Amino acid sequence: MKKGLTAIIVLMLIFSAACGNKEVPKEEIIDDVYREERVVVSLNEGELSGRLMSPQKKGKSHLVIIVPGSGPTDRNGNNPQAGQNNNLLMIAEALSDEGHYSLRYDKRGIGESKNLIRKESDMDFHDSINDVLLWMKKYQDDERFDKIILLGHSEGALVAAEACSMATECGGLISVSGTATPAHELLLKQLEAQSKEMYDLSVPIIEELVNGNIVPEVPVSLFNLFRPSVQPYLITWFSYNPAETMARIKDPVMIIHGGRDIQISHEEAQKLHDALPGSRLEIIHGMNHVLKPAPEDMLGNIATYSDPDLPLHEDFKEKIIEFINSL
Repeated sequence: MKKGLTAIIVLMLIFSAACGNKEVPKEEIIDDVYREERVVVSLNEGELSGRLMSPQKKGKSHLVIIVPGSGPTDRNGNNPQAGQNNNLLMIAEALSDEGHYSLRYDKRGIGESKNLIRKESDMDFHDSINDVLLWMKKYQDDERFDKIILLGHSEGALVAAEACSMATECGGLISVSGTATPAHELLLKQLEAQSKEMYDLSVPIIEELVNGNIVPEVPVSLFNLFRPSVQPYLITWFSYNPAETMARIKDPVMIIHGGRDIQISHEEAQKLHDALPGSRLEIIHGMNHVLKPAPEDMLGNIATYSDPDLPLHEDFKEKIIEFINSL
């Protein structure tokens, strides 16, 4: 991996409250075409907020719960540290065009769910999975939907897979731009590619975190990655093995990845497929991590992260719709 790219990847470890709250109407019309309503799941700490988008076509259809990626990524797929690209919103619109409902939501600490996290040390990867299970439970008996399908992007692919492996309500899984390698192993590979010094300093810290231990003092050069307040989240995140999770899923699975993903190699998708041979594997040539058509050069690829007008890769849309319609 090229130097400088790690800065993009490790932002998934950084929590931020940059997305603020705002008042929204019960029902909104997006671009005068797409209709969605604000929906919530009530927790002890407050409300987990989302948007249920309705289909353009009448009749029974599936509900696709879209699980966002890492860091301060909101329900539309936007991250203040990487830029606005609206990729998750575009997925919802593509599903609506084909007659399916979708649910997008702001994770704890983000956007309209901001108040669910008061401080960074409260973050727990297990909560991410439990929240998906709560959304599924909310809609499991809703007569509008034939099936509930989970679609997880990036880190959300692991969250969705874990939830699908646990829930009887799961009617299928779409794993998008996910990893098969445990997070701590992948992070070490990224650090080693960037700097041997950073790698050497990180190894003992990560070993302690994998063993469930807080490391109270970390080098200044690694503080952004391993500051004590983020370590509880890392400990819970590092405890999962995506390939093992995938192997437990009994429902139909499609694994889809971009051939020009500069954050996570498409080899990870192949490993996930190997863990569940009955799954469907799709490598979309020319698509990057944010699901957009991207050029070969890195700067051009990165530029798509902050282009909300650039549409999703057409092949990606076709493949996910084809899979959903087959269920």
